[in-house]
Amino acid sequence: MPSFKGEFEHSVDKKGRVAFPAKLRKSLNPGANEQFTILRGIEDCLYLYPWDEWEQVEEKLSQINSFSKQGRTVRRNFLRHAEELTLDKQNRIPIPSKLKSYAGIDGTAIFIGNGEMIEIWSPENLAEADSSLSADDYEDMFEQVMSDKTVGED
Repeated sequence: MPSFKGEFEHSVDKKGRVAFPAKLRKSLNPGANEQFTILRGIEDCLYLYPWDEWEQVEEKLSQINSFSKQGRTVRRNFLRHAEELTLDKQNRIPIPSKLKSYAGIDGTAIFIGNGEMIEIWSPENLAEADSSLSADDYEDMFEQVMSDKTVGED
């Protein structure tokens, strides 16, 4: 299982292609065959999943109850903007124009390794997300997520 980590900034060319960071490429599982699924993130960014990791996401999505309104809505809105892509011979990925617009990516893209997937941000959206999170809020979130306690327990 890959563990993507780090932050990398690259220029986006006029055709919407951006170099895939070499350090992230080294973490790719050979089973991914340099193929990805890219889609809208929950925040104003993009999610980039290597093919092998995307298969696990699809397995989880297939278990969502499609007879519930919540289930249908989540699956629809998560999958409707998903596109498959492959690294080209220069190790670039083409970011589809609708997804670039959604994430506000223009001349620069910031790749952030996030475990099994990669987030792609515009510098402006990332700065806004970072500025809205105080050090104390992050400390509280980190403690809550990393501990075995549930919210409200002492």
